[in-house]
Amino acid sequence: MDTVFIRQLSVSTTIGVYDWEKTIKQQLLIDIDMLSDIIDAAASDNISDTVDYAVVSNTITEYVQGNQFELIETVAQNIADIILNDFPVSQVMITLQKPGAVKNAQSVGVKIMRQKSK
Repeated sequence: MDTVFIRQLSVSTTIGVYDWEKTIKQQLLIDIDMLSDIIDAAASDNISDTVDYAVVSNTITEYVQGNQFELIETVAQNIADIILNDFPVSQVMITLQKPGAVKNAQSVGVKIMRQKSK
């Protein structure tokens, strides 16, 4: 299986469990690894035969910006669900970071891997 990926997709949203966090926008950094067979795309040289990372990026950006969350775990799971349901991928790994959330740490986050239901 092949991997189409997106690195450091930067999206601002309202996220957090504390009252003050619910009044501001914070940056999330999202890495997405999508397992998909790209042999047809390589042969055809046609974007419709692969996972269009620009469309994935726009879809995820619009979703995250348009909602508010308490937990990054929720954001990561919802992103995985969207990608598995809307794009031709069999498996997705999401790494989601919330920079500056913890003093003395550059970033904190979660990494999840999900597969398409059979």
